[in-house]
Amino acid sequence: MSITAKDVQTLRQSTGVGMMDAKKALEANDGDMDAATQWLRVQGLASAAKRAGRVAGEGAVAVVRNGDVAAIVEMRCETDFVAKSEEFVSLVDEIAARVCAEGEGATAQFQENIEKMLTTLKENISLGRVYRLEAGEGEVVETYSHQQAGRGVNAVAVVVKGGTEELAHEIAVHIAFAKPLFLKREDVPAEEVAAERKTVEEISRNEGKPEAALPKIIEGRLNGWFKDRVLLEQNYVKDEKQSIQQFLNGATITAFAQVVIGS
Repeated sequence: MSITAKDVQTLRQSTGVGMMDAKKALEANDGDMDAATQWLRVQGLASAAKRAGRVAGEGAVAVVRNGDVAAIVEMRCETDFVAKSEEFVSLVDEIAARVCAEGEGATAQFQENIEKMLTTLKENISLGRVYRLEAGEGEVVETYSHQQAGRGVNAVAVVVKGGTEELAHEIAVHIAFAKPLFLKREDVPAEEVAAERKTVEEISRNEGKPEAALPKIIEGRLNGWFKDRVLLEQNYVKDEKQSIQQFLNGATITAFAQVVIGS
């Protein structure tokens, strides 16, 4: 009997197993869906369906830099016991190295590895966020990784133009601790800005602030809100008397990426 991709997908959805296991089950049972499902149960694989719905709030993140390219890869799981296991950490490290060398599409090569790990470790395991940054002419790329119990939990990559690797590294360290969401104010979605402006205006009015002073008060509070989110406007963590924009001293940040486990 001919086994189609749709058959494989149907079995995957009903059992929660990986693509290769679903295909193997169908081939072993001449395409019979019920028999394939029973076969997976006997093999102890169909229980993956129960794991698929469980929260994967733990994990590990790897960052790799090779010359002008850096990559960040996150893998998610349910417990820190699995997250810090040698098997789990080694795989995320390997995926990050491959993404750095070949591009984000390289993650597809590891789908079977992840599915096998899902079965053997009996947790909901999946690939998370993936980033690849490349420095152009006159640019440098740097990284930072915060380790905890033998696995990365906070990884950063940043590209700086017109600056040194040392400067770029300092920026990466700052990002790790300050956790900005955007590079510059213009990157913040207009609807988020409008919503926050409305909120601070309501707060200011409820506090009984004078009507004439409201515009200045609202702008001040909005500027503080931007400072929490926008990298260039944040105070440099090692010297809060200057902003990141000032610390750059003429250099520019062209891109950055950060992954923090659990966020």
